[in-house]
Amino acid sequence: MKRLVLSLLTIAAATATSMAADKVVPLKFGDFDQWVTRHIKESAVIGGETKTIYEIGPTRTIDGAKAYTPGSSPWATSNVYAKVMGVVKTSNAVFPDTHGSGKCVKMTTMLEHVKAVGVINMDVLVSGSIFLGQMFEPVSSTKNPYSKMEMGIPFTQRPKYLQFDYKLNAPTGDRTYSSGFGAKKTVHGRDYAEVYILLQRRWEDAKGNLHAARVGTGRQRFGATTANWVSKHRIEVWYGDCTSHKGYQSYMGLLNTKDRAYYARNSKGKMVPVIEEQWDDANATPTHMLVMASSGCGTAYVGTLGMTLWLDNVALVY
Repeated sequence: MKRLVLSLLTIAAATATSMAADKVVPLKFGDFDQWVTRHIKESAVIGGETKTIYEIGPTRTIDGAKAYTPGSSPWATSNVYAKVMGVVKTSNAVFPDTHGSGKCVKMTTMLEHVKAVGVINMDVLVSGSIFLGQMFEPVSSTKNPYSKMEMGIPFTQRPKYLQFDYKLNAPTGDRTYSSGFGAKKTVHGRDYAEVYILLQRRWEDAKGNLHAARVGTGRQRFGATTANWVSKHRIEVWYGDCTSHKGYQSYMGLLNTKDRAYYARNSKGKMVPVIEEQWDDANATPTHMLVMASSGCGTAYVGTLGMTLWLDNVALVY
């Protein structure tokens, strides 16, 4: 009995020491207590209503159809101001919400309805997402959406975990496809919310192409409704080639084709895909960090309506 008690005390002491040694570093504006509120009047041909869309950053209000730049905030959202063939349209699936005594971010999958009498009557499915980087406005087309967003920020550290609080409402049933062209369709299979952290070591060749090696991987999909908030949830960062890791899933693999790769500006100021060519050494130092959270994990215009992910207190753990 004494040995058992001693063993339990030793384990408890080691666990406490390990947790005490962790250094938790909040991501800037990752408490989601500050928001930018934008009021944009859409074109008369689609109703001429003034819509409100939100961004994560120092509290302020912006009136008018103006391209948004994040300034001191590292965060961007899937909320956009678009201007296609002179028609101003907005989309908003990311919102501020309350959590405790402060605010949090709410991301949801929904239909954006566009109607112009005798001209347009369509629904477009959008999933709310936030990410470290920038969305370039005004968006002028729906072609190749990744090319309108710069994913990732410069970063040279090696965290152990991505930590956050979350809550999820996950409806069951099949997904919906609705691109605005043709009727809505049912797609068999369920959707998931997703959060990830990816660490890359990037370089540029003489032609301006961007390449990367994957230094660290932490990626998780969520499909079960939570009764309450889950506090201090951690996603571990696996370094080097993680394909043999017990928890490895195919969606954690390299972003090594143009249709899967995210985009960034090269030294010439041109947006180009960042092709992950290899797994890096487990001891490598990254040059960039990607963090993204979304109420969906599929392709564009496909998702589960009503899937809603709340997130708060995003931090890195060392």
